Amino acid sequence: MDISAADLVRLLLPKLPSITKSILLHALRLSDTSAKWDLRTALTMAILRCLVGTDTPHPMGKQQHNSIRDPGVKGRLWVSRLALPAPPEDDARATLFAAIEAMKLDGIETYTQPAILPVEAEWTGYRPNVAKDAPEPSISEAEKYESLLKDASGPTVILYFHGGAYFLMDPATHRNATARLAQLTKGRVLSVRYRLSPQNPFPAALLDGLVAYLSLLHPPPGAPHAAVKPENIVFAGDSAGGNLATALLQFLLQAQRANGGHPPPISFHGARIPLALPAGVSLNSPWMDVTRCLSSLVSNAKWDYLPPPTALEALRYTPDDIWPTKPPRVDVFCDGAAMTHPLVSPLAALDWTGAPPVYIVSGEEMLADEAQVVAARMARQGVVVEWEQWEAMPHCFAMVFQGTEINRRVFDTWSDFCVRVTTGQEVKPHGVWVEAKTWERKEVDVKGLTAMPDDEVLRQMREKRDERIRVGEEYLKKLAEEGVGKVQADHAKKGQAKHEVHAKEEEAKANGKAGETAKL
Repeated sequence: MDISAADLVRLLLPKLPSITKSILLHALRLSDTSAKWDLRTALTMAILRCLVGTDTPHPMGKQQHNSIRDPGVKGRLWVSRLALPAPPEDDARATLFAAIEAMKLDGIETYTQPAILPVEAEWTGYRPNVAKDAPEPSISEAEKYESLLKDASGPTVILYFHGGAYFLMDPATHRNATARLAQLTKGRVLSVRYRLSPQNPFPAALLDGLVAYLSLLHPPPGAPHAAVKPENIVFAGDSAGGNLATALLQFLLQAQRANGGHPPPISFHGARIPLALPAGVSLNSPWMDVTRCLSSLVSNAKWDYLPPPTALEALRYTPDDIWPTKPPRVDVFCDGAAMTHPLVSPLAALDWTGAPPVYIVSGEEMLADEAQVVAARMARQGVVVEWEQWEAMPHCFAMVFQGTEINRRVFDTWSDFCVRVTTGQEVKPHGVWVEAKTWERKEVDVKGLTAMPDDEVLRQMREKRDERIRVGEEYLKKLAEEGVGKVQADHAKKGQAKHEVHAKEEEAKANGKAGETAKL
């Protein structure tokens, strides 16, 4: 996210006492995390928690606008911008809607059918032999792509979906990551500017992802690239982008199931294109459950910076021109009843048979449980899964802690997977747990990551969905009756009281540890 130094100071100055306290507790080894984190990690986490804190609601539109600003291109990367035209045929759109209907678990799921539109994207590659601050060349986008292609010696093509909870961020915010993957794989990355929520709810982003994939298989008129074979393509994404990559894979599997186990042909820009599977899928801290129902959302909170789960997501934001939506709904990304649809929350997808190899890296984060359930389910069904989990690390830690040894190690394993699956090398089922500080790697059985049965997972998802719908509808009714100001003022008072109780508990805990230390 592009943010100026002045804006950062304004945001953090009121939080300086809290940040200072966190650092002091860490330095004195009085915090719950001091045994597992170094000072840099503790400081970064204290700042991140202040930036994503929910004490004061902010307008969603302003957050979205600030998160998608383009800081420009400089240094050792190629960026070639393009718009992939919408096909004149409606086949891709109709096939997606057919899959959505066929995969409904409860029959109550509703959604808005989006139009198929042009999809913006960025070809990203590594640009060697220039200074770190070298300006972007003043040449055409086509010439940039040709230069990128000359510097990409490998066959690997990564179709990348950025994170941001489906309503934030952009390919521009993820250029460091995509350029790094391009460098390490010696390949190319197509980073997709999919439509954001709440303006474009499910399945708009998934439809954009499908158009981008088909545009790799069969380039539309005006595209700079030649056709890419599916065996050279790997899907990739972080957080919500991991959700999108996984949902796109599940859609392709469903399309094959509906066609007798074979890739169905799709009419796309005048050609019939088989909906083939990619060579693999690689996921960084994927968000698999929009309902946010599993226990790690609470039990792993001390290692993470994500906001706590709440049945009333709407109160995180001050009403503006994009939220609440018109007509209002209880979830930013989708209709409330659709939260448990397998293409919204891949945690609800029960059949992964026939999927290509999958790489998943996760921290000991709030979203860990949902990633573990999906990984274990895939592995039990014969999918080759490479699982990597890092102790005491937060959401998207490898992208947060740039320039560190942790960052280097994760990007090495991530890119290595992408190369192996796209070049025909051997990929074996494998799971590791990486211990904090020592980075010792211990083998784990991916099939045994969780013992939670599928029916219990679905029960918890449905329960959380129903709770969020009920509470959300009550909030919207109260909003209409009492007005925005009073409702949010009441919420702020409750939040402040809860914050004060938590602060006292933390202070008592720290004092207790300090007393124990003094006795020693």
